[in-house]
Amino acid sequence: MSRARLGAVLMLAALGACRPDQVEHLKESKRIGIETANWEVKRIMPKELLKSARWAGDSLTATADTLLRQTLARELAAGGVARAAAFCRPETYRFVDSLAKVLKATTRRVSSRPRNPANLGQLRPEELSPDTARTVRRESQEVFFYQRPVVLNNSLCLRCHGEVGKDMSKADYALIQKQFPQDQATGYRLGQPMGAWQLSLRRDGVAEFWTMKTRKKWKEHKMPKLF
Repeated sequence: MSRARLGAVLMLAALGACRPDQVEHLKESKRIGIETANWEVKRIMPKELLKSARWAGDSLTATADTLLRQTLARELAAGGVARAAAFCRPETYRFVDSLAKVLKATTRRVSSRPRNPANLGQLRPEELSPDTARTVRRESQEVFFYQRPVVLNNSLCLRCHGEVGKDMSKADYALIQKQFPQDQATGYRLGQPMGAWQLSLRRDGVAEFWTMKTRKKWKEHKMPKLF
């Protein structure tokens, strides 16, 4: 008798020896199988980790920008610039912060003309144009750096960052100056880069994102697109 046939006979015999009430059926076996597969140890090459760092950065910052547009539209409609100005910090949104924790990332936005001096950062012109520019590098064995431009591509943003007296009223700008007396973030036009997102991502978060992103269950979900 062949090995395969012998194995089949032994399996049938074992199943036949058990009564139906003695067989414990595994619940949610499909979900458990997927989770088990995600915990499998895989060797991820350095170039794959760099690609994953870009995936993670694009996903996080695109999500933050989408939520910013939605939030500003709602708050401007509800109370104008006086109400909306306090919400122009998408890196502090609860959902963005939760996603950053999943990706094991820290986020900040920087500009050479910031509204808040704490966001001052020196950026080279080639880092901001075109708006699809990316800087992704491995700073150490455990840390990746990601950067992409922040571009004023929504006319709503002109109400706080456009030309005073034209796009935004002097009264509204007075409210902004009261909160940010050193403000430099006005005079922008549509399509102009204002600064950049900068992320620091831990290697273990990047590696886990690569594993999950390359699974079919992740590919089924459409991630936010930047371009």
